[in-house]
Amino acid sequence: MSQTTLSIPGKTIPASRDRLQSQLLTAACACTLLLTCYSIFVFSFGRAGFPFVAGPLAIAVAFAMVVFALRSATLGGCLMGALVCFDLIAWTRDYNSNLLHSALTPLLALFLLTWAATRVRRAEKERAGLAEPKHGRTASQVAANLAVAALIVTWLGAWLFGKFFKLPYPFSYFASLAACLAALAEATADTISSEIGQVFGGEPWLGFRRVPPGTDGAISMVGTFAGVTGAAIVTGIGWWALLLTPKVAAVAFFAGVLGLFVDTFLGATVERAGWLGNDLVNFLSTLVAAIAAAAGIGLLR
Repeated sequence: MSQTTLSIPGKTIPASRDRLQSQLLTAACACTLLLTCYSIFVFSFGRAGFPFVAGPLAIAVAFAMVVFALRSATLGGCLMGALVCFDLIAWTRDYNSNLLHSALTPLLALFLLTWAATRVRRAEKERAGLAEPKHGRTASQVAANLAVAALIVTWLGAWLFGKFFKLPYPFSYFASLAACLAALAEATADTISSEIGQVFGGEPWLGFRRVPPGTDGAISMVGTFAGVTGAAIVTGIGWWALLLTPKVAAVAFFAGVLGLFVDTFLGATVERAGWLGNDLVNFLSTLVAAIAAAAGIGLLR
């Protein structure tokens, strides 16, 4: 087979369409996250008391400030991240345990792993035009990667799983936890596979063709292995933090890996065709991972 690298054109989606898709996604995610955060406050003041939300709120604000100080996200990205962080902690915490036994712990693992991956050989990525912008991720990028995990684990996710997968409690609750962890694993795998593959994977493959690094939908063995490893780390940490059974954690891991390959497929098809922008592709990939995890829990019950 020829090892010749083919010249693959860049993004074909019109900038105006890409921007509109990202804006609509950001608005929809922000409104829904605000609704679920508001419902937590209503529950807190009505039954659990303010201490129930004080810890998650303080951590979410501190997390956003650290991310902004590290220039890992814009101001809008940090605000979106704070909503995500608060939702993840408040909806998954064990009231009788410390806050590390919540989705905060796998979220921190995701952040540290992806932050490190984006800085591996950054100068080399900048010369090739592949580096993440120095101002960090925007609100739409944060929503695309993390909103599914934050929303699927709320009362909204549990209700949807109970309704459409016919999962009674507590299976609907376990399904929402597995779906949340799968979405976080997929987001980790996607970022790491891209960042590591660009600098260590050589010329990636798109179908049966060699293409330049950074091509939408292209994969490399090194990048894929790194991404799957990242997903395994996040899932393993989530297994401990969320007090999951081995079967539930395994379902979350395999669903996250499935989401990674769905992201590759969408990148090579609808994104390259100019129908969807990168933000929507990332959002759909995490959504597929979450739904696959919930379906897996349904099969296990």
